[in-house]
Amino acid sequence: MIGNFNVIKNLESLVMGESATIGQGNWISGYLGDRHYSNEVSRRSEFILAPHSAITNRHIIDCTNTVSIGEFTILAGYGTQILTHSIDLKRNKQASSPVVIGSYCFVGTDCCLLSGAALPDRSFLSAKSLLNSKLEDVGCIYGGIPARRIKLIDAETLFFKRNIGFVN
Repeated sequence: MIGNFNVIKNLESLVMGESATIGQGNWISGYLGDRHYSNEVSRRSEFILAPHSAITNRHIIDCTNTVSIGEFTILAGYGTQILTHSIDLKRNKQASSPVVIGSYCFVGTDCCLLSGAALPDRSFLSAKSLLNSKLEDVGCIYGGIPARRIKLIDAETLFFKRNIGFVN
């Protein structure tokens, strides 16, 4: 399901798994040209939302490179930005890298995920956090600027055992 008032443009591919939802008022855009990224031959402007995952309302998602959100994951609240492009200062070039959010994750309100960032499976990213690297410890709460591991989450947490995306 895709809600009202979304802008989805300039994508090579939009993939939505079974029961995936995009709420209202989101801006999801890619970059189809090769002028700035001609040296990145594997770059694809695509958005992948796995089965039973959800994006709530009023988020900004830049898909200059691939954004992949795993199954049973929630991009919650509002105001989160995902940016897959940046400037490589050393080479004085535009650059892009995919952003990957794992399965059974929760991204709180008003977070920022930058080019090349990765949130591992069964992880929570607390509100107003900045994710600017590939995190590796599965099943943790991460938070802060930049995001760092705060604590391990009990593997028996029911959020990780859902077989439908909806949380009552």
